[in-house]
Amino acid sequence: MNDFLKSDCSNCFGLCCVALPYAKSADFPINKDSGEPCRNLCLDNRCNIHDQLREKGFRGCVSYECYGAGQHVSRKIYNGHDWRKSPERAKEMFKVFPLIQQLHEMLWYLDQALSLKETQSFHSCLRNMYNETIKLTEKDPEEIIKLDIATHRRKVNALLLKTSDIYRKDFIKKHKKRLDYVGANLKGADLQGVSFRGTLMIAANLSHADLRKTDFIGADLRDADLSDANLTSAIFLTQSQINSAKGNIHTKIPIYLKRPDHWIK
Repeated sequence: MNDFLKSDCSNCFGLCCVALPYAKSADFPINKDSGEPCRNLCLDNRCNIHDQLREKGFRGCVSYECYGAGQHVSRKIYNGHDWRKSPERAKEMFKVFPLIQQLHEMLWYLDQALSLKETQSFHSCLRNMYNETIKLTEKDPEEIIKLDIATHRRKVNALLLKTSDIYRKDFIKKHKKRLDYVGANLKGADLQGVSFRGTLMIAANLSHADLRKTDFIGADLRDADLSDANLTSAIFLTQSQINSAKGNIHTKIPIYLKRPDHWIK
């Protein structure tokens, strides 16, 4: 996985802590509007409770992933001009950031699709879409704000669906599609090749499950138990999803993902 698609908070102006709103919920203890700095954001753009986010009720921060959009907006699009020092462009920056985040997320999925031997037959299509998406992230802020992200996402999604079908072809007829796995007890289940695309898996028990070659794009894994599960060859699984789930030192995850600290404690 390309390093530029991984968040680098040391090269970002804390954009996710300012640009994005959140509501008081199980993921956040307070309300915050878009453009309002989080109360935990320091002047050096670091979080003063970074090591205690889950304990303090900011679980949403732990699971959030910008796919490198933060440093791209901060260092490339705005050339290192902090929103604090350029208040006249702050609102624009806060509009640009979530759009770049969406484009970088698409790049993350396309990059993984390109890494699979199963997609060799349409690598050129994937590569063209990847390059087209890169070009969108390189536009001027005024152009980025006017982008039709939804239309571009549909074009990307068509290729990702094709990738998923080819990658899971030996298992597609094995399992019926479900949209709701909330609280489901799937402990030890053979779920190889299942498409969990867009499904709700909140608090599902997936411990000891075989989740190889599964498609996790858009799945909600908040508080899902992945203890001792095998996800080694799962596709379109993100750091954000892993961070929002539960697991342990025996959970097998793809090599491009980092084992969350709260899985080890």
